[in-house]
Amino acid sequence: MAVDRRRRRVLLGAFVVLVLLTTFVLSEVLATVFFAVTVAYVLYPVRQRVRGRGHGRRVAAGVATLVGFLAVVAAALPIVGALYARRLEFIAFVRELPAEIPVAAFGFEFAVDVSVVRTRVQSVLTEVAVDLAAAAPVIALKATLFGLLVYALLWRPHEIRATTFELVPSVYHDIVEGFHRRVRDTLYAIYVLQAATAFGTFLIAYAVFAILGYESTLVLSVFAGILQFIPIIGPSVLVILLAIYQVTLGNPGGALLVVAFGLLLIGFLPDALIRPRLASYTAGMPGSLYFVGFVGGVLTVGIVGFIAGPLAVAVLLEAGQQLSTEMGVEPAGPED
Repeated sequence: MAVDRRRRRVLLGAFVVLVLLTTFVLSEVLATVFFAVTVAYVLYPVRQRVRGRGHGRRVAAGVATLVGFLAVVAAALPIVGALYARRLEFIAFVRELPAEIPVAAFGFEFAVDVSVVRTRVQSVLTEVAVDLAAAAPVIALKATLFGLLVYALLWRPHEIRATTFELVPSVYHDIVEGFHRRVRDTLYAIYVLQAATAFGTFLIAYAVFAILGYESTLVLSVFAGILQFIPIIGPSVLVILLAIYQVTLGNPGGALLVVAFGLLLIGFLPDALIRPRLASYTAGMPGSLYFVGFVGGVLTVGIVGFIAGPLAVAVLLEAGQQLSTEMGVEPAGPED
């Protein structure tokens, strides 16, 4: 018995050391692996539906992976297309910015020096273009890794489940099942939340931009909806850019209107109205806790935090509920 305990301690220590070593070596792709696991969770029902139609595991995994790929392309294509279509206009606009912009408001006239800003914007555009060109091979490699991981996870998902249960004593299998259900439901809710919030932002932005008289209403609305996927910044950056554009045209009243209505209706309303409601009804998580996880995750670990943050909060809630059940305390149900 003493030898068995010693062997277990040695194996446990080796396992912990190897986990830390692997985390260090693969630190550059941990975010890619994390996203692949979460996407595989969400695509699992698609895989099961294809399997239910009599197709093999490879076909089911391939179809589910293709569905995920097409969803990503559908989300990224509009903004990439819009940027590419208007790249020359934007570059020409930046180049033609005057060194000083005269502004007249409330009977006063003054000049705003934008030469430093213009130079900085041109420098940033150049740096971004160079960085994107340099990072293209890395991005392509990570995208390939992402696709292969999603396919592999969907190809033999039951083997992953079996391996997990082999590492955990049978008496704790119900605990593992509880965490699995919580993670699955939370990931569904997070991805549904992102899509629903983006769509709501698109509708609100279309109405706001149409009322304010912008010509490219559809393009601006698509931009606003897709920017909703960018944590913290969101569509507010588009509103600020439009306000700056109005100022350059000598229209401070238009800039004030787009800032007032844009930040409130486009930047704030979808997050305040859609996210808490769907987070509460689809994930069983209070809206306030979802926001804590969302903001805290993004500020702590970056863009991956918009999934990792709420997921960490959800797992913590599950642990608390299971602990309450073990102690014989009835957990409080959600309020109506």
